[in-house]
Amino acid sequence: MSLSLIIPNSPIFSPKKVPSIFCKSDGSSFSSSPRTNGSQQPPPSSPLSLSLSSPKSSLPISSTPQSPSSPLKSPLSIRVPKKQLLFGTDVAPVKRKRPGRIEIPTSMAVQLGFATETPRGEEEVQVEEEGYSVYCKRGRRGKMEDRYSAAVDLNGDPKQAFFGVYDGHGNSKAAEFVAKNLDKKVMEEVSKTGEDAIDDAIRDAYLITDMDFLKEDVGGGTCCVTAMIRKGDLFVSNAGDCRAVLSRNGVAEALTNDHHPSREDERDRIEALGGYVDCCHGVWRIQGSLAVSRAIGDKHLKQWVIAEPETKMLKIKPECEFLILASDGLWNKVTNQEAVDLVRPFCVGLDKPKPFSACKKLAELSSWRGSFDDISVMVVQLQHFLF
Repeated sequence: MSLSLIIPNSPIFSPKKVPSIFCKSDGSSFSSSPRTNGSQQPPPSSPLSLSLSSPKSSLPISSTPQSPSSPLKSPLSIRVPKKQLLFGTDVAPVKRKRPGRIEIPTSMAVQLGFATETPRGEEEVQVEEEGYSVYCKRGRRGKMEDRYSAAVDLNGDPKQAFFGVYDGHGNSKAAEFVAKNLDKKVMEEVSKTGEDAIDDAIRDAYLITDMDFLKEDVGGGTCCVTAMIRKGDLFVSNAGDCRAVLSRNGVAEALTNDHHPSREDERDRIEALGGYVDCCHGVWRIQGSLAVSRAIGDKHLKQWVIAEPETKMLKIKPECEFLILASDGLWNKVTNQEAVDLVRPFCVGLDKPKPFSACKKLAELSSWRGSFDDISVMVVQLQHFLF
């Protein structure tokens, strides 16, 4: 049967020669005659007709000539039935496959805060002992990097104790090392210096612990806040942004100052040593990297990030109710006074205080307010150590 194709004039065809786009049924190709001024009749000025025959196709395919006002269409725009080729060959319809699932790397997912699966690690730590309680909650950024230490009845004295909270960064190696060794170093140095220079002994213990950790040749660092109780005196020290807050008759009193590069004295010290401090996305950093200016570890920044602590001493008096030691996972979302106001009903004026419940409530409050960091809270009941 003859198959007819009508193709309108189009600027895409050459005015002298119109190439063939189909083949005859015997396999040879059609060719168009060139336009001449001889005896041959020129092709019509509007449509060009080609006569095609196909042994299998019984479907005439045509294109209606377009009026001068209608837009021109290419021959390739001819529609072919979904299940039939131009010459009648039947084929199955093409089915589109669903794109493969995109796998988001765990590290990036955690960085962006929308991971459905976080690295495995210890979810929380719960400790409730005579005179103190601890609650640590893993954040949403990765494995738990916070650690704590508590040593009571030092040298057989029930009124002597050492407590600490350590906020690791980079990994948990530094926090683990300090939690295991700092209290022993402090007691060792105190035995050398005597009672008149305990603050110097604590400083030396921090620096020695830092040097010992650097010898381990591992990365990472840790912020620290410690409290030593000895003969009715309270010595509170810190390096970094872990903080100690005292409740004095219900009034919050910060016993430490956070070591951030934004502090004028810290920035001056860093710049005097040839370093620089800049602010990126609202956070001040040393060398564009670390957001604290003092810590144990951080070998790659040791020239500027020192381990020397600041220490404050005070007498434990009846109005000194309790002490809160916590990592910045708490203090970034909860103010000093809010923390004291929450803890006080659990610890003051009760026959059976519940400091552990208070620790947990603080951590939950910070998490509810949007903290992504590890949260470690320790509450020390100071009246238990009143000399």
